[in-house]
Amino acid sequence: MLNGFYAKEYKDELPNENLFVSFMVEQQDVTARLKALGIDDMPSDRQSAVIDSVATVMTDSVKKVEKTLHVEIDPYYEGNQYFATTYRLFPDVRLVFTVPKSMGKFGGETDNWMWPRQTCDFSVFRIYADPKTNGPAEYSAQNVPYRPKTWAKVSLDGYKDGDFAMTIGYPGSTERYLSSYGIREMRDAGNETRVQVRTLKQEIMKRHMDADEAVRIKYDSKFAQSANYWKNSIGMNKCIDSIGIIKQKEAYELRLRHWQDTTGFLKGQLDFDVMAKLYGQRFERMRAFYYFAETFLGTSELVTRAMQAGNGKEVKGPEDNPKKQYIQFDDNSEEWDEALDKEVLSALLKNYREHVAKEYLPSIYETIDNRFGGDCTAYVDYLYKKSVLMKSGKKLYFNKKGFNDDLGVQLGLSLQEYLAGQREELGKVADKIAEQERLFCAARLRMEQDMPHYSDANMTMRLSYGRVGGFTMNGSPSGYYTTAESIVAKMKQADNVPEYFAEPIMHELLSAKDFGPYQDKATGKMQLCFLTNNDITGGNSGSPMFNGKGELIGLAFDGNWDSLSSDIYFEKNLARCIGVDIRYVLFMMDKWGHADRLLKEINAK
Repeated sequence: MLNGFYAKEYKDELPNENLFVSFMVEQQDVTARLKALGIDDMPSDRQSAVIDSVATVMTDSVKKVEKTLHVEIDPYYEGNQYFATTYRLFPDVRLVFTVPKSMGKFGGETDNWMWPRQTCDFSVFRIYADPKTNGPAEYSAQNVPYRPKTWAKVSLDGYKDGDFAMTIGYPGSTERYLSSYGIREMRDAGNETRVQVRTLKQEIMKRHMDADEAVRIKYDSKFAQSANYWKNSIGMNKCIDSIGIIKQKEAYELRLRHWQDTTGFLKGQLDFDVMAKLYGQRFERMRAFYYFAETFLGTSELVTRAMQAGNGKEVKGPEDNPKKQYIQFDDNSEEWDEALDKEVLSALLKNYREHVAKEYLPSIYETIDNRFGGDCTAYVDYLYKKSVLMKSGKKLYFNKKGFNDDLGVQLGLSLQEYLAGQREELGKVADKIAEQERLFCAARLRMEQDMPHYSDANMTMRLSYGRVGGFTMNGSPSGYYTTAESIVAKMKQADNVPEYFAEPIMHELLSAKDFGPYQDKATGKMQLCFLTNNDITGGNSGSPMFNGKGELIGLAFDGNWDSLSSDIYFEKNLARCIGVDIRYVLFMMDKWGHADRLLKEINAK
């Protein structure tokens, strides 16, 4: 992933454990079947159990026809409809080609969610199949490349402003039908909290990473993961306010109330005053829950071990002798840095206390106050020095006397107990809120039954169609594509912006005077990335982008800054899908990778 990869022959293509490809085979509406089981009147945990049970029965049925098929059931329209999708799963997927990280993540967090972009974001994989049946098979050296019945042609013709474009992919989740109360909670309890905590955490991480290259390598991916939705939350809240989404929703809800009063539809069931009250009841607790998650879950090695010590860590030793059973933490020091880890945890412990009400403090804060005078740094220093949890490789006999006296173990027990309690309290209103949101969506669909509506994204296949084109950015036209000249200009800024670094060969290749068949015939430029107004969200990265002939012209990989509210509201004038031009992909495969056999196989025209 750092230096790139190309398998020159089939035998060099790399297997990937647990990576698979699923092809959609068919889909059917199972709403009536689930409604007949009374799913609307069940709590969420019971609903999930029933859905899983029905999906299992359907999977067992299709496996009698073909063992590689399985069925998944997903809710649509806030649970007003349910569809069962049958998939054929291919578990042997091998890596064939990837560009160096400098190009695949060019611009890094600096350019994330921004336009203009020059990122060459792609990798090439190949599906392998049973040599006799051409069907799915577990990895085997005897498997052969899968032979599809149909495939997409790859176009070198490019695109122009206004051309038809469409994407097909599996977007993760959107909440376009969410009420104004839900959006306000998302903005003020969720996004605002995420930004506040991660700003603090990332400042500490970056300081340590800048000071030590070894630390930077350990935390490069972790920092990027944290920063991605930190920036997303900033942009989403900015869009919510600048577009006035909450006020728009409130006005719509008022109109829906009038329609409900006139028609009587769902009268006595959908009640906006009840919905407002329910959201109000849980707001502070939900805000504290977000603070807890951002502070304690996945933020430090110590807390991760503490949480696992009480639940989730593999138990070793004889089954018939509990006193000799133990847990053990392997030495993973190559994955984290103690100085960084300690400073982050100390700062976040203090920050959590400063931002939540006293009633939302886990019991471990009493230990911090009573034994360490409220000094979070002293508490953390003690844990790293004294807790048995930080003794990598040591057998920890959790059934023996004294184990629970360890302050690290007590930290984990305190956090687990607190988390269970908060989830229970939040669960008391969560199902009631979900039911009101479902009825709100149902009322909207009925009131606007003559209008087209598409369901929120839920990781099932979706097609979006639109056009190639830019938008107005800071009062000026954004342009709808970037060129080789623009990436070379950024590469020259690498001393000031490390995320613009690229190897000398990349400077040379992208400074060429002639780009051959990859150069756009109309503009005479080597075009890198381009814009469409297709509707995408997280999970769409890698989705193919087609022209009006069904030919591949690019791959979707991001949205622009103004699209960050799209999960709750699609602003058609500003939101844009950013894709990497397929000619840029082929250029890198050709001029950097010299992947002649792949180019011949793809046969772009």
